[in-house]
Order: sequence, then C-alpha cells, then structure tokens
Amino acid sequence: MNHQIQNSSLSVSIATKGAELQSIINKSTGLEYMWSADPAFWAKKSPVLFPIVGGLKNDHYTYNGNTYTLGRHGFARDMEFTVTEQDESRITFTLTDNETTRKNYPFQFNFSVKYTLEQNRVNVSYIVKNTDDKTLLFSVGGHPAFKLPLVHNTFFEDYYLQFSHVETAGHWPLSPGGQLEDHSVPFINNTNILPLKRPLFYQDALVFKNLASNSIAILSKKTPNGLRVHFDGFPYLGIWNAKDANFVCIEPWCGIADSVNATGDLAQKEGINQLQPGHIFERTWGVELF
Repeated sequence: MNHQIQNSSLSVSIATKGAELQSIINKSTGLEYMWSADPAFWAKKSPVLFPIVGGLKNDHYTYNGNTYTLGRHGFARDMEFTVTEQDESRITFTLTDNETTRKNYPFQFNFSVKYTLEQNRVNVSYIVKNTDDKTLLFSVGGHPAFKLPLVHNTFFEDYYLQFSHVETAGHWPLSPGGQLEDHSVPFINNTNILPLKRPLFYQDALVFKNLASNSIAILSKKTPNGLRVHFDGFPYLGIWNAKDANFVCIEPWCGIADSVNATGDLAQKEGINQLQPGHIFERTWGVELF
C-alpha cells in the first residue's frame, strides 16, 4: 500500500513495504525524479538498508558464539512497516522486531523511517531505538534511485555529479562476492566534478569512505532541472547504476559491506553502530529537487 504526502512544491508517495520511497513529483513542472523500477534492470526504487549495509562475507555473521544468516542489505527492505504518524507533509513508518527478525538478528528494536517535506526538499530520517537489555549492533542506510535522464531530449551522459567540496579520493572496489577489497583505487583527483558515463558502473558500485563533501548534486548544462542529495552524518557513500539502466543511486550509509578480510564477528564489523539499551540513534539525509 502506498501513502501520499505533499506540500505546495512536491507530491511524494511511499510504500508500506520496506518504507520505500516510490515517487517524487515537482508540482509546478510535473517532473518525476524517481526511477521507474523497470524489472529488466532493477525492480526497486529506494530500498531502506537495515540492519546491515551491503553484503556479509558468505552471508553470515557471528554473535555471542552463534552464527546467523543475513542477505545483502538486511531484511527491512522486504518487510511491511506500520504507519505510526502522518499529517499532510510528513509520515513515519515503523518496524518492530518479531519472531521472524529474531531468527537471524537476535535483538529487540524499534526502527522508524520518517519522511518530512520542507519546501522543495524531502528529508529521510532513520530512527533506531534499542528496546533490548543488551547493546544493539546495526548499520543503516539509503539507496534512492533517481531517474536519469531527468527530462526529455537529454541523455544519461549529458549529466554530471558535483560534489560540495573538491575531492581527492579513491573508491573501494567490490569483489565478485560483494565484499570490499582490502585497498582503494585512485579515482577523484582534486576536483568536485564527476562526468556520468555508463562504464563507470560496469564493475558494480563506487564506494567511498569519509569524503570531505556533505552533498552531491546531479546536474546538466542542458537543463536547469536537477537535484542535490545532502548526507551530513553519513561516513560512507555509494554511487551505483545497474548496467545501462536510466538511473543513478546516491546512497548515504551509516555502515558498509564486509571486507574480504572480515572476521565475521558482528561487534568487530566495520561501520557497525553500537547503541546502548534505551538509547536512540537518528540520522537524516535529504534530497533537494529543482
């Protein structure tokens, strides 16, 4: 089931399954910013990644001497959330641990995804509450796919990414099994511009750690329309496109895939967050549409 929120600038649709963003429409232009979820390429639009981001080594982890299985990006994206708050311009979806989640994730939690509209911006907040009597171990992140080209008479390679800061940064390659290699590869050299070319993504996602930037824009010299993703407080970032599909994902992460050298111990996993009983973790990314 889809739920709508809106304000004077935007109309937004979100599904209860996975609390997944489905549509962002600019009311003044009628422009849709979200990918169509064409199953020939990739049948999702903006999955929510919880309680892990990326893939585990051999899809397994250990906790307190026991071994558990979790698929890539965790289970939240495939579960039904409950609407726990809604008014015209904001809505909150909540997932609570249950018998199914505890089989392979032995923690008690409340996980909420809150969507809030502010003028021409959609803010997406991840709110994790530890309802257990032990430390909660988790990662969380976003995976929104933005339609590209955005407007008629433009092409994918007419667009470019503009980082908020000049960057010199490597990206971390992914192994065939979806784990991070143990070294980065030089990639961005003293620039804030990355021209979009389809072959950039033929070897999977571009994964970055601790960029100087806190936002990335998708722009083109052939149209004034574009968007800017703000990701303060997210130490990892993925940029991805399914081969030759008409979208780009800008993915803010508080967590990251296992490395090829990962021990499998969840408490030692890179990017894992440790939340004490009764405490609340909250991070917000936003997308500004124009």
